[in-house]
Amino acid sequence: MFRILYIEDEKEIGQWVTKDLMERGYEVTWLESGEEVDKHIAYKDIAILDVMLPGLDGFSIGKRIKRENKEIPILMLSARTAVEDKLEGLNFADDYLTKPFHPDELVARVEVLLRRYQKNDDVLELQHLKIFTKEMRIMHTETDEEIQLTGKQFYLFQYFIRHLNQILTKEQLYEGVWGESYIEGDKTLMVHIRYLREKIEINPAKPAIIETIRGIGYRVKL
Repeated sequence: MFRILYIEDEKEIGQWVTKDLMERGYEVTWLESGEEVDKHIAYKDIAILDVMLPGLDGFSIGKRIKRENKEIPILMLSARTAVEDKLEGLNFADDYLTKPFHPDELVARVEVLLRRYQKNDDVLELQHLKIFTKEMRIMHTETDEEIQLTGKQFYLFQYFIRHLNQILTKEQLYEGVWGESYIEGDKTLMVHIRYLREKIEINPAKPAIIETIRGIGYRVKL
């Protein structure tokens, strides 16, 4: 399931776009301003941004997102039809759609961007692991055995793979995998990472794949 960050301050538009995208199978986080964009963007597959927003406008938010992660496609939405506005948006964004628009066209453009940004490599080699990314099948290259993960272990490791080389906070991991806000002191994430390490690390006591970033969170480096 692809995850969309959608920022739109007009409630009526925001409601029907969110409802339509969710009915088509997307997971949508709808914000009415860019104030909390940093909290959500790290675990999204695409950002859809309206240009006219309270506070920071969509152009400013989009440029900031691209500076932090060039791998996230951005689709700008705007009632502005002037060529100058479109050119400004396309200086950093991947597509620009003018309002009003048909939901089918919006989804078509989203799907094009998601396909464009999908990695072509179906196999990822990570130390002693060979990961078949399409089906998320994991092989131990030294034993030639498949590593079986439980549901949450699978989603947790998949989340790491989708965010290779990024330092992920406990809050980002918990919200990305469990879909809930992290509560300080909750040991759930720590326990699942320990069990995951026991399955994928050669020496779980000295993990080489899931790296602990002291005081911040975790990282899987390629």
